[in-house]
Amino acid sequence: MPKDLSTTRPPRKTQRYQAIREQIRRDIEAKRYAYGERLPSDSELAERFSVSRLTVIRALRELESEALVRRRAGSGTFVREPQETTGDGNTRVFGLLMPDLGDGEIFEPVARAIARAGESLHHRLLWGNAAASQNKEQQAQELCRYLIERRVAGVFFAPVEHSPNQDQVNLRVAAELTSAGIPIVLVDRCIYRYPDRSGYDLIGIDNPRAGHRMTRHLVDAGCRRIVFASRPGSAPTVDARHRGYREALWSADLQSTPALKLELDRDHAATLREFLRSERPDGIVCANDLTAATLMHDLLRLGVRIPEDVKMVGINDVKYASFLPVPLTTLRQPCQELGAAAMSVMLDRIERASGGPARDVLLDCALVVRQSCGTAR
Repeated sequence: MPKDLSTTRPPRKTQRYQAIREQIRRDIEAKRYAYGERLPSDSELAERFSVSRLTVIRALRELESEALVRRRAGSGTFVREPQETTGDGNTRVFGLLMPDLGDGEIFEPVARAIARAGESLHHRLLWGNAAASQNKEQQAQELCRYLIERRVAGVFFAPVEHSPNQDQVNLRVAAELTSAGIPIVLVDRCIYRYPDRSGYDLIGIDNPRAGHRMTRHLVDAGCRRIVFASRPGSAPTVDARHRGYREALWSADLQSTPALKLELDRDHAATLREFLRSERPDGIVCANDLTAATLMHDLLRLGVRIPEDVKMVGINDVKYASFLPVPLTTLRQPCQELGAAAMSVMLDRIERASGGPARDVLLDCALVVRQSCGTAR
């Protein structure tokens, strides 16, 4: 008989596969399944967790990317034998500390790419298992303690954003990991506000260049009153993109004013009409695609035509960017390359035990032109 798993269901549908993934991981780590043992079938797991078979398959595929299980066509899913050694005689388990993992579409493919890069070298990636009901700050601190207890060889850390005490929490997490002697590679963003810099390696995109490039694209499309739109409490990456936006306006001989920075707080819909009337923007650079999607829907509800009245661009190229009411022009983050580079930087940091200067490894992005900027063919 297959061993029983907890049937506790998470509070939100979007978290079901994550909860299943974490429960199976805990069972494997607790040795409830022996190495090489076959897990219950996809259908049995779907019935046990009261979810669809596709949800179970998604959870198992992520466990496979972490090298915890192996799926064999026609045979089922089996607990994977741990790799005893790497090429240099060391077994390494790395930790993933990304409280925003389930909130967007960038961190998950980056995390999977890190896991694949580690697996190719016989390393493992421990995703952590903080409670889904906790806020981001609590998740970050609990995951930090969990990874320290597991004595991981290093941690890939995406600092918390959009949270009241994010700066203090990020600094505390980094300090605790450093005190435990665990190397850190920051993913996407620094723990300090731009332009300050921490002493940790960072892998991400060139954010000032990204902001500059998207602003310049609107300038070339004929825009002259260009707004930079973001959300309050955003990560330092947004500050860097705003700097690139301002530099692009300066280089195009277009003077920016503080009024042309639009922050989308909870009541932004009530003030958006007045902002449009007073500032008369003809172009909007959004800090990311989520901001662009929110703003686009509000603009359309106000009767603003995109791109005829206002042209829009974003940054990230998430899956839904091409399915918005007006397909979004954006920059595509190279998620696979970011993951592979993060693992390479981590291994190099471990080898350089004597230290050395912290490095920014910044990757370029591809411009994806769609209808929102009015220049798509």
